[in-house]
Amino acid sequence: MNDTTGTPPATTAPPSRLTYVPNPRGVAPGTGYTNVVMGTGRLVAISGQIANDENGDIVGEGDPAAQARQVFENLRRCLAHVGAGFDDVIKLTYFVTDIAHLPAVRAARDAYVNPDRLPASSAVQVAALFRPELLLEIEAFAVLPDESAGPAEVVR
Repeated sequence: MNDTTGTPPATTAPPSRLTYVPNPRGVAPGTGYTNVVMGTGRLVAISGQIANDENGDIVGEGDPAAQARQVFENLRRCLAHVGAGFDDVIKLTYFVTDIAHLPAVRAARDAYVNPDRLPASSAVQVAALFRPELLLEIEAFAVLPDESAGPAEVVR
């Protein structure tokens, strides 16, 4: 309480930042992802991206590596449009028609995402996507920092 007015002191919001907790106590370490990412700021949700080029044509029919590269490029473009980048991504969800595509997806991800700031992730094998030639779809959640943002932190 403020001694002169009896009201609580004014507070300011802390700077926006992301905190990575790869291995919370009592949880097995993740392989290729962070178990918990927390942040404050503006939430950005990127709808599931598929391997369409800017004209709507499928890139890499039958090739999970080519499709994954196109999907990550589409995610990059969506993030850039709102002033974000992969360092702002806190969660990726992979939908693959065959779990065997995950190494190709991870290789594409590794070309875009800092390995010291891996987002939380989920991978789901699905029976099919909305077009039979599609092998994967990826959605992303990001937190955009406020202007006064501090650096990301990794808690070990």
